Amino acid sequence: MLLAKLKRLIPSAVRLRWLLAILIALTIIFWKLVPEVAVAQIQTASPPQQPLQKSKTQTQPVSSSIQPYLDQAIKRVTEFRLDNGLKFIVFERHQAPVISFVTYADVGAVDEPDGKTGMAHFLEHLAFKGTTRIGTTDYKAEKPLLDRLEQLNTQIKAAKADGKQDEVAQLQAEFEQVESQAAKLVKENEFIQIVSQAGGDLNAYTYLDKTVYPYVLPANKLELWMSLESERFLEPEFRREFYKERDVILEERRLRVENSPTGMMGEKFLDTAFKVHPYRRPGIGYEKDIRNLTPKDVQEFFDTHYIPSNLTISIVGDVNPTEVKQLAQIYFGRYPAKPKPIEEIPVEPPQAQIREVTLRLPSQPLYWEGYHRPAVTHPDNAVYDIIGSLLWVGPTSRLYKSLVEQQQLASDVDGDTNTPDNKYPNLIVFLATTASGHTIDELAAALEKEIDKLKTEPVSATELQRVKTQIRAALLDNLNSNMGMARRLSEYEAKTGSWRNSFKYLDEIAAVTPADIQRVTKATFTAENRTIGKLLSQ
Repeated sequence: MLLAKLKRLIPSAVRLRWLLAILIALTIIFWKLVPEVAVAQIQTASPPQQPLQKSKTQTQPVSSSIQPYLDQAIKRVTEFRLDNGLKFIVFERHQAPVISFVTYADVGAVDEPDGKTGMAHFLEHLAFKGTTRIGTTDYKAEKPLLDRLEQLNTQIKAAKADGKQDEVAQLQAEFEQVESQAAKLVKENEFIQIVSQAGGDLNAYTYLDKTVYPYVLPANKLELWMSLESERFLEPEFRREFYKERDVILEERRLRVENSPTGMMGEKFLDTAFKVHPYRRPGIGYEKDIRNLTPKDVQEFFDTHYIPSNLTISIVGDVNPTEVKQLAQIYFGRYPAKPKPIEEIPVEPPQAQIREVTLRLPSQPLYWEGYHRPAVTHPDNAVYDIIGSLLWVGPTSRLYKSLVEQQQLASDVDGDTNTPDNKYPNLIVFLATTASGHTIDELAAALEKEIDKLKTEPVSATELQRVKTQIRAALLDNLNSNMGMARRLSEYEAKTGSWRNSFKYLDEIAAVTPADIQRVTKATFTAENRTIGKLLSQ
């Protein structure tokens, strides 16, 4: 999903440059920490990480050719909230007999306590294992086996701690026998098969701030989705294949981190840039934590965070809002209301001096440079997006033209305006690979010069208009997608308090001035706010 966001700037005839671009892509994937999905893929772009509030400069209207479209779109949106607190957003779009669904859980890796990282991602995997009725041939026979596996897992941990190796071996043998018996009662991927047989697809992904479950189904399968999705979180059975899935996730981590120079560097970089905020931790979790997680841990995490008032469901496509509301009350109205969890996430203190981390691994030299920036709800978010577009988006961007084409110091340049996520203050990050014969220090010095130009030289009207046009085109493309709209509406609702803010973004971009860019650049890109990461060849 995030690969769609990467800038494909490298000439296809140069094989080496393609490989370097892939390395940078892997780095950004690690930072965003999108897990491997154990379900069918939906080929849609990831939810936009766009500015949400008005710029401090005077707002300018979007062009007359776009505003009527936005006005009409807003009129087709219906919203309602069930008595238990669950919010629904329905967007009617009858061009094709299909519907996109997004269940947005306002929970991610940031909500995990230290020592139990990886639960949000783990739960996303387990959410497709089924319920007491789906995914099993005989739950009455399966349940005592799952109970016994939990008991044995606890006993094995205790025996290992006491150094009782003979007892560990005996318990492990019984564990494997019971696990084999339980596996015979599992209807593998039944949940996915039901959706597939109905002509649909589904997916799931976890970020630091959110967990999202998107679906696409034919328009006549609305009630099927209501039944399946409500059942999945009403009576889930997270213990089914729990230990098998744990091994899958551990292998996933090995591939993405331990066996990946960019993965290792990404983890070290974030741990250096953040000192107290959970953004310092990998969304997939630490290996030790994942290995020690229990079904009870995941169930308690689910019970705390997967409550109606913490969920937003958006439905976009060929639907009738009245029917949606009626079915939602029948199926999702069964959820008991619970109070929202109290947020206990520490605030990251201002960075007072430059930070640096260096690793030597068998890899092409890569350079990271990050600066702390405000959360997505800050009034200057549009300015940060403009800065990113000016510097690294596309072959006409400043860094590509200067560092790659003119000075030939870099083989590729890229960046991200919200690393690793955007609900809380985060980082704007630059990435670059060195060209043959040049060093990371040369590249860093050239990057600093380009950043300084933004501080001292006002951006021309022509260049500013070009990047605004690029951003507008990307946004309109997103709005024309059922899934893109479903994801956008739910995310804006959860992060800003209203889906309506998603339609204000063009005005935010239009309002950005050269003076705004200079002001934000001077305040953000300072030496004391800088974190540097150097991945050097071994």
